[in-house]
Amino acid sequence: MCGPHPVELELDDNASLSPSLPTPSIASDMEDEWPMVERRGTKLFASDLPFIIHGFNTYWLMSFAADEATRPRVTAAIAEAADAGLNVCRTWAFSDGGYRALQTAPFHYDEEVFQALDFVVSEARRHNMRLILSLCNNWEDYGGKAQYVRWGKDAGLDLTSEDDFFTDPTIRNYYKAFVEAVVTRINTITNEAYKDDPTILAWELINEPRCPSDPSGDTLQAWIEEMASCVKSMDPVHLLEIGIEGFYGPSTPELLPVNPDEYSGNAGTDFIRNHQAAGIDLASIHVYSDTWLPHSIEENHHKFVNAWMQQHIDDAANLLGMPIVIGEFGVSVKDGKFGNEFREAFMETVYRIFLSSWKGGVIGGGCLIWQLFPEGAEHMDDGYAVILAKSPSTLNLLANHSRNLNVAF
Repeated sequence: MCGPHPVELELDDNASLSPSLPTPSIASDMEDEWPMVERRGTKLFASDLPFIIHGFNTYWLMSFAADEATRPRVTAAIAEAADAGLNVCRTWAFSDGGYRALQTAPFHYDEEVFQALDFVVSEARRHNMRLILSLCNNWEDYGGKAQYVRWGKDAGLDLTSEDDFFTDPTIRNYYKAFVEAVVTRINTITNEAYKDDPTILAWELINEPRCPSDPSGDTLQAWIEEMASCVKSMDPVHLLEIGIEGFYGPSTPELLPVNPDEYSGNAGTDFIRNHQAAGIDLASIHVYSDTWLPHSIEENHHKFVNAWMQQHIDDAANLLGMPIVIGEFGVSVKDGKFGNEFREAFMETVYRIFLSSWKGGVIGGGCLIWQLFPEGAEHMDDGYAVILAKSPSTLNLLANHSRNLNVAF
């Protein structure tokens, strides 16, 4: 188990770009060893070559890999993205309770599901795809903090809120034990420990954490500091991000108007303060103007995305001194409010803003679209899924961004 005190660690790992991304850092440049990705100030590097994240989300890879019938979809998702020039996939390395759970109960893990995660990691490596592995969920999907609290209640703890996940010492130890099981896991396919595997670009503490029971932000801040210390004590090499959405909080009242609404500033998160925790390497934000803004005027969405991204890029560079990862961005076409044309324009805006800042020497990091699916996974679509085989114009957009990244070098 990890101690509660944050530790400061310097990273000296190196890594190479995916050969699928048409940049100077390609497979022919690499030896048998595939070194780690490293952070140098506000930039990421692969050995001595810049590394830009051109990524995507497909959260269900481990769950699909746990079933022989759906396992081919895992390979297809990774291979299709690699062919389009993408080089990083963000996916869940957790499934807490319920069907095909990785963590069936505190301190108990399903070996077959763990081997499914082994398969995801090995397939990513086979296609020269890096991974960002998220370790928990703020939401109930795949268990998350609600499941941890249910386990605590079953054990007789006096818990009254899902936010007790962040404060109760027993629950915090449940989480730490799970993180240790994942980070120190020996891959049964590659025989390499996850903590030593350069396929993993970064760990993510929790997807979209919020703690509205404490809008001061103190509760979540203490949890971030403790868990960042915990992860770094077990794995001082890999990069680490929080997974927050990017809402500004009480530490920067002058920036509260940048948030999409008043609630966002009282969600218990605090973009600047959270990322000042020792051990955090990447500033993470999400971009969902389609659900955050109450209107559907396209011009207003573009204005918001420009202001939201530019403010966070400037703050990551000037106040935090670290790269920025737009860990999720997308537009739902499910209810018909927006169509594919707007979604692609939205994507182009996100890519343009980041690339302009990167070319200007302001910031490193990159963007990961939510989300890419192969054919045969349509039933998992939440409205945001892009199926490349059925979306030739979006495929061209992604490939064009790859070419733009190549020109940037």
